[in-house]
Amino acid sequence: MAKKLNKGQIGVTTENIFPVIKQFLYSDHEIFLRELVANAVDATKKMKALALSGDCKEELGDLKVRIELDEKKKILRIIDEGIGMTEEEVDKYINQIAFSSAGEFLEKYKDQIGSIIGHFGLGFYSAFMVSKKVTIDTLSWQEGAKPVKWSCDGSPEYEMGAGDKKERGTVITLYLDDDSAEFAEKSRIEGLLNKYCKFMPVPVLFGKEQEWKDGKYVDTDKDKVINNIEPLWAKAPSELKDEDYNKFYRELYPMKEEPLFHIHLNVDYPFNLTGILYFPKIKERMAVERNKISLYCNQMFVTDHVDNIVPDFLTLLHGVIDSPDIPLNVSRSYLQSDANVKKISTYITKKVADRLEEIFKNERQALEEKWDNLKLFIEYGMLTDEKFCERAMTFALLKNTEGKYFSFEEYRKAVEAGQTDKDGKVVYLYATDTEKQYAFIEEAKNKGYDVLLLDCELDSHWVNLLEQKIEKTSFARVDSDSIGNLIRKDDKVKLEMKEDERYDLENLFKAVLPEGNDYYVTGDNLGADEAPILITQSEFMRRYREMSALGGGMNFYGEMPDSYNITVNMEHPLVAKVMAAKQAEVAPQGELPAEAPQDASDAEKEEARKAREAVREAHKADVQAFAKGSEILHQITDLALLANGMLKGKALSDFIARSRKVVEDAYL
Repeated sequence: MAKKLNKGQIGVTTENIFPVIKQFLYSDHEIFLRELVANAVDATKKMKALALSGDCKEELGDLKVRIELDEKKKILRIIDEGIGMTEEEVDKYINQIAFSSAGEFLEKYKDQIGSIIGHFGLGFYSAFMVSKKVTIDTLSWQEGAKPVKWSCDGSPEYEMGAGDKKERGTVITLYLDDDSAEFAEKSRIEGLLNKYCKFMPVPVLFGKEQEWKDGKYVDTDKDKVINNIEPLWAKAPSELKDEDYNKFYRELYPMKEEPLFHIHLNVDYPFNLTGILYFPKIKERMAVERNKISLYCNQMFVTDHVDNIVPDFLTLLHGVIDSPDIPLNVSRSYLQSDANVKKISTYITKKVADRLEEIFKNERQALEEKWDNLKLFIEYGMLTDEKFCERAMTFALLKNTEGKYFSFEEYRKAVEAGQTDKDGKVVYLYATDTEKQYAFIEEAKNKGYDVLLLDCELDSHWVNLLEQKIEKTSFARVDSDSIGNLIRKDDKVKLEMKEDERYDLENLFKAVLPEGNDYYVTGDNLGADEAPILITQSEFMRRYREMSALGGGMNFYGEMPDSYNITVNMEHPLVAKVMAAKQAEVAPQGELPAEAPQDASDAEKEEARKAREAVREAHKADVQAFAKGSEILHQITDLALLANGMLKGKALSDFIARSRKVVEDAYL
């Protein structure tokens, strides 16, 4: 005898359709499996809660959720042994979209159950994103309940009547449509279960365990459990050891090296949050991986894009955070304004700072050993988060070129006696490359000064920040000027030069310097034992060019040509010899023609200007001709360029040939 079917239309009203649109208009159809498994897990947890409360007296057995797939027929089933539904409940929770049983159940059994993952009724309808037909076979746990069968082809019409299910629970059957054939592949379903259900709190079974036999993998009789129902973050920190945390890290990231440190998050007021965050090893600083923190809601995977939940600098960390208090499937702007999200973000920042301060105080050597991997993270945090910056001022480290580490307070005490300039500022000398800047570093050390090593990509921004945070302090790259100028102990007597002498000096050296850069040539008395020429870059210009290259909001600096200060040591014997030769071979500039009187016409003024310019250009051409023919000038200039890595191509080849000739003339 055929079973009687009730037909009707699913209740979708203006009032209840908006929550559906807000929560479940997914851009990615694969999310359907997460929702359906979450519903099955909820139903199972509700069954456990009923047993704990004493409302249900029957033996529950080994509760689980099973996924079955018929690849040929393109049929997918999600099977649970949970509370099931009566006909009235199906009508209430399925036929009336957006009416959920989760809130009611939570209120009644809040002492027996921690939380409900999804909202049965809403998430169920995600099945229609991939199915041409969906059926429900369910039997309620309630005594005397009768099985119910429900089916729908995706239109508002449904059929519901008596079913033939014998055991308590629910079976959701999806008849996959042709456009969603990918979900009829075992590997695809297994991949989704591993992604979304890896840590769900009820065993999720799919397929069989395999073993190697007769040269291939074959199924065994043992069910394959997809998930770990007790992830590490759900356990008390007091129960765990470092090895447990490292093992869990390898489970999350099988191909990664062991992390530097970990932080276990565990708070239940004023919001609920658990999780474990790891500081990963960073091999290449500019290849830092983001989006390695997975967000879970009651052990159900939600997303690995947490940039609106944790501060930007914390997205460099790896790990897991789990919170039922973060709103899901809503817009980013909503997340940014949500009060709970802001509290969680603040809490995580504090916990990270607490952990780093603890390591600084109790494991200083370990912090120093791992500092090179940590400093990008610390600097980024200090630059982007004011509260973290305040905390980091106590535990951040400085490393000098000899490999010694100092806190900010320790370093100031170590250098302030010797490196305080005439204005009372402590000058922090630093290098970015110990090989390229070796000569400058050694010169500073010979003066009794210490040099920091700041070779991180963010250091240009960071030193700007530190100059604001540390009173009466300035940072100067060791190759940005002569050491005497970097830490000036007294007012320097400026070398007096006439205007025509400065003009000749500038044109003399610009004639033999590489084209394409801006040069500011000056003469100075650096001492007969110092280099004849010192090439430096302005600390201000170089720092801001580097900041611009990293997107510091000052792009006009990055568009400017390289600018160098050329300091000619007028006390050096070779410079004196060049200047004497120039004076002997190049006639002084002739007297300039008189300027046109004020009442002269524009044409007469222009003619007078051109006449004066012609005299200057003629003399400039004579100076340049002398410069290009002076081997000594070429040699001392090329030596300075070579010391700064600026001698290349033909100029380098000419220098080598010229140097070889000098050696041959001296020794052969």
